[in-house]
Amino acid sequence: MEFGVWTKGLATLAVDCLVLGVFEDGELAGEARSVDSASGGHLKKLLGRGDFAGRPGDTLLVGDVPGIAASRVLLTGLGTKKSFQRKSWRKAWTAAAAALARTRIGSCAVALDRPEARALDDYYLGRAVAEITGATLYRVNDLKTAKKPPAPALKQVLAGPVRKAAAAERGLAHGAAVAAAQGVQRDLANLPANVCTPLFLAEQARALGKRHASLRVKVLDGAAIRREKMGCLLAVSQGSHQPPRFIVLEHRGGKQKEAPVVLVGKGVTFDTGGISLKDPPGMDEMKFDMSGAAAVIASLTLVAALRLPLHVIGLVAAVENMPGGKAVKPGDIATSASGQTVEILNTDAEGRLILCDALHYARRFNPAVVVDIATLTGACVVALGHHHAGVMGNDSALIQELLEAGVRADDRCWQLPLTEEYAEQLKSNFADFANVGGRDGGAITAAAFLAKFTQGLKWAHLDVAGTAYQSGVQKGSTGRPTTLLADFLLQRAGR
Repeated sequence: MEFGVWTKGLATLAVDCLVLGVFEDGELAGEARSVDSASGGHLKKLLGRGDFAGRPGDTLLVGDVPGIAASRVLLTGLGTKKSFQRKSWRKAWTAAAAALARTRIGSCAVALDRPEARALDDYYLGRAVAEITGATLYRVNDLKTAKKPPAPALKQVLAGPVRKAAAAERGLAHGAAVAAAQGVQRDLANLPANVCTPLFLAEQARALGKRHASLRVKVLDGAAIRREKMGCLLAVSQGSHQPPRFIVLEHRGGKQKEAPVVLVGKGVTFDTGGISLKDPPGMDEMKFDMSGAAAVIASLTLVAALRLPLHVIGLVAAVENMPGGKAVKPGDIATSASGQTVEILNTDAEGRLILCDALHYARRFNPAVVVDIATLTGACVVALGHHHAGVMGNDSALIQELLEAGVRADDRCWQLPLTEEYAEQLKSNFADFANVGGRDGGAITAAAFLAKFTQGLKWAHLDVAGTAYQSGVQKGSTGRPTTLLADFLLQRAGR
């Protein structure tokens, strides 16, 4: 895909299609009015017939518009002028990109009026155009044997209108890299669990290291994991025939002794719940339980592709959680890598068990900050639905960074409280603490468990159980929170 910025008059752009905005009352947006003027009022006359309402998500492809160089015009609804904002703009371009993907249009110029600059400046206009294009054109990596539909013909997108072309072009370049990283996350998460195993994730990490000189990759096998005394991780994996892997990816782009940003991903490639077996309906979606790991691998893909001047380390704890004769049982006690003992009351609360050992492993790098990413709790979905990820932690500045990155990237998270009362729910008569604290505040007690392994670290936890994938007819990975993490890392790199 080729991205660029248009600067000259729209009517003279020799592209296959101009994408223009229309408000709900049939009013042409500013850029569309200039095209209408060049066409002798052709568009206004068409709208006067009432064939296009301008509602958000509506599109109408118009051919043979006189007076312009482009062969077609795509009208996309902006909603009411009064309520037009950044979200309306994103919805309009998303609908337009989807409509273009259904045609053989090869090039287009985006000419949608946008909200005020502070809501969508030139850089974030470029980012949004490229990211939305990539997300919309993404095709699920299915294993169907039928003939694949032809790939979208769209190969060139010009963004505008802009005030500072250089800022928009930088945004387009970053957005294209973010979209590619999102594709990595979605491809990994969409694969079935009999393909995407812990060994497969390790192979993908090694392949990534071979493609980028800045990346070093280390994979710990079962014996090395035992030497690290990761008893909680091993407890989760012991019921499966698939051996566990612990993956370390390191990008050295910063100063020689710069403290790294450490990203930790939950990589449960399939989660049956173990002996605490899940209900069968929807269990197939538990292949997405490695979305945190996929987001970490995607984020390291991004920093390597953009050669960000940062020291970033990705840690992936990859296991399969299965029932069986060797599976960990409710009531069993495991010893974590930190030496703390855990009573495993529920084997379906396995993500926190592998993460606690990974978080302890992160200490050896003397990190500047640590962020873990996990599809951790159904309780977070109950609390926040599918719109916001949950964020908790022990460092208010780091949490604020993530909150602000989510707003800028339109991949938002919401802070939940993490006070000492929640840790009291984890008390155990037989071990240092239990791995669950009851139904009440389940997303928070899960974070409170992780907090026991992060003393002295600047740490934040992203629970993406409600945002990393969707169900139903659109079942598949969303690519979140790679967009949030990308903005977080780009800001830290000063880009």
